[in-house]
Amino acid sequence: MVDIKEIKHIKTAPFTLMTSAIHAVLAFIVAIILLLSLGVLAAIPELSAISGVLLTLGVALVILIPVTSFLYNIVGAFVIALLYNVLTPKVGGIKLGMEGEEVKSIPVVSYALILACISAILTFILGLYVGLAGTPVLTLLSIIIPQVTDATGSFMAMFGGIWAVFWIILMPILVFIFSFIGMALFALFYNVLIPKIGGIKLIFGEAGKAFELTNIPAVPAALALAVVQAVFGLLQGILYMIQYSMLGNVVGGLVVLIVQIISSFIITFIFIVLAAIIYNFLQPKIGGVKLELE
Repeated sequence: MVDIKEIKHIKTAPFTLMTSAIHAVLAFIVAIILLLSLGVLAAIPELSAISGVLLTLGVALVILIPVTSFLYNIVGAFVIALLYNVLTPKVGGIKLGMEGEEVKSIPVVSYALILACISAILTFILGLYVGLAGTPVLTLLSIIIPQVTDATGSFMAMFGGIWAVFWIILMPILVFIFSFIGMALFALFYNVLIPKIGGIKLIFGEAGKAFELTNIPAVPAALALAVVQAVFGLLQGILYMIQYSMLGNVVGGLVVLIVQIISSFIITFIFIVLAAIIYNFLQPKIGGVKLELE
């Protein structure tokens, strides 16, 4: 029997720490791959003159990429958890249809609504910076550049206002709409496909009034999400195939369609497997994500 659980509250500190740590480890793996790639380039005789520069760059990236990722995600994860906790009492939280440890279904509207709201607010915050910063810059340019005529200056000033309106008002609305559609499709595809392949498994342990996510079985999570992502790859591939076909390259369109589906599945599967393994490794050391479920 499926039991609907709503995530009423996310403990901010554990969520922020775990999210940032996972991204830092993944970034470190990427940095190691870049270092090895630069090492291969440095070994090419034709590039011997800059081999030292390449190796120095690779070592620097091994340090900079994980640290930057960790710091960036500290801010991002904290804001996301904070917004979720503020919005949940007003619009409702994410609901999960649980059967034992397995997520059998994701109610579409609740999942899409809260995540679309968070995306729109984050875009609004970004829009305040981009929009309000761009307006005075354009206005200032219209004043200080000698070649700018009165008509051009007026246009630049007007464009500055349009720029601000676009980023502060229109962009958040567009992000909300497209995020809602995308998240709703994700939940819908998950609900349709999971009975056939099995869903994500989440193992919780009691942590006071909350529940701590103590383990995420890697393969079930990766398989479920990779299959759902492959469906998105199929939809995107169909659009590409139509474009290629309109240009008379039907075979190229089919190739792109197949590559899009396979790459979406493989990339998502690898990413989720790594993320789950890292989570399970870090959880005993730094603590897992804590949720209040109802």
